[in-house]
Amino acid sequence: MSWLNPLMSIYLVIISQDKNMFFSIIGAGLVVYGCFYTLATAIFDCDVQLGFLEVFGKSPRRLKGKVAFITGASSGIGEHTAYALAKAGVRLVLTARRNLELQRVKQQCLAVSLGQLADKDVLVIPMDVLDLASHKAHFQYALRHFGTVDVLVNNAGRSQRALFDDTDLAVDRQVFELNVFAVINLTRVALAHFSQKGQGHVVVVSSVAGVLDVPFSASYTASKHALHGYLNSLRVEKSRKNIHVTLLCPGPVFTNFLSEAFTDKDGEKLDGSTRSTDKRMSAQRCGQLNAVAIANKVSEAWIARFPMVPMVYIGVYFPILLKVALRLVGPEKLFAARDSKEFGPTEVKVV
Repeated sequence: MSWLNPLMSIYLVIISQDKNMFFSIIGAGLVVYGCFYTLATAIFDCDVQLGFLEVFGKSPRRLKGKVAFITGASSGIGEHTAYALAKAGVRLVLTARRNLELQRVKQQCLAVSLGQLADKDVLVIPMDVLDLASHKAHFQYALRHFGTVDVLVNNAGRSQRALFDDTDLAVDRQVFELNVFAVINLTRVALAHFSQKGQGHVVVVSSVAGVLDVPFSASYTASKHALHGYLNSLRVEKSRKNIHVTLLCPGPVFTNFLSEAFTDKDGEKLDGSTRSTDKRMSAQRCGQLNAVAIANKVSEAWIARFPMVPMVYIGVYFPILLKVALRLVGPEKLFAARDSKEFGPTEVKVV
C-alpha cells in the first residue's frame, strides 16, 4: 500500500527529531478527544454514537416500505415509535390488548404519514403477549396480510417500584413472564421467518436499568439484564448472517408506566403518575430516537435526558467511580435522578 509510505516518512522524521514531541501530540489529541466526548454526553439526550447518527447517519426515511411489527403499541414508547416510523413511510403491525386504543393509534399513524400510508398499510392485531401460544398465529396473520415482516419491535412490558426485601417471589415470576419470556418467545417466532428469507431486524425496548443496577426495582432491573444476556448472545450467533439485533435503553420518559408498574405484592399495581416538573424525556422524542437507532441498526442505544446518559457512561466505563459516588450520596439519590423524587415505601399506593 504505497499511500502508507508518506505517512511512515512523517512518523520517522518526528520520532528522529523529538520523541517527546510525538508523544505530546498523541497525549494532547487524547485530551481533546476526551473533552469533546465528555461535552457531547452533556449535550446529547442519548449516547454519543446515536447523537451523531441522528445528524450524519441514515434517516428513518430509509425504512420506507418496510414492515414493522410492534408490541405494546397502544400507548407510551410503543405508540410514539409507531408514529416516528409512520412518518418515514414504514408499514405497521400494531399489537396490544386494547383494540380501541390501537385503532386510535392507527388513525394517528395514517395522519402523520402525510399520505405515505393507506388504511391497508397499518394492521391492528389485538394481542396479549402473555398468551405465548397465540404468538405464532398472530405473526402468521401479519405475514399473510403484508407478505413479510422486516422489523420486530418488542416494546410491551411493565416497570416496578419496590424494596428488594419485601418483594414476593410471585412478582418476580410475573415480571419475567412479561418482560422476558414473552419477548423471547415472540422473537423466536419472528426469527423463523427472518432466517427463511435471509434477513431481519430484532429490536427490544430495554431500559437503562438493563445497563446500570437500579435500586428499588430489583425484579424489573433483573428482567432487563436478562434481556441483554439473551439478545447479546443472539447477536453473536447471527453475526455472520443478515439478521440484526438492537437494544433500545431509554431512561425516564413521560408515559403512564407508573400507573401500571408492579409493586412488591402479587396482584398489586402502583397508583403513580409523573409530574410536569420531572426530568423526563417526552415519549415523542424517545420514539424519534428509537426510529434513528432502528434505521442505523445500532447494537445498543442509551436514550435519556441529562444527567442519566453520563451516569450510564460512568457506570459502564468507570464502575469504581460510580461505586464511590453511590457510597457518598446513597441509592436514594440515584432513584431521585430516575423518578425525580426520593423513594419511600409509604409513597406506594396500590389498586
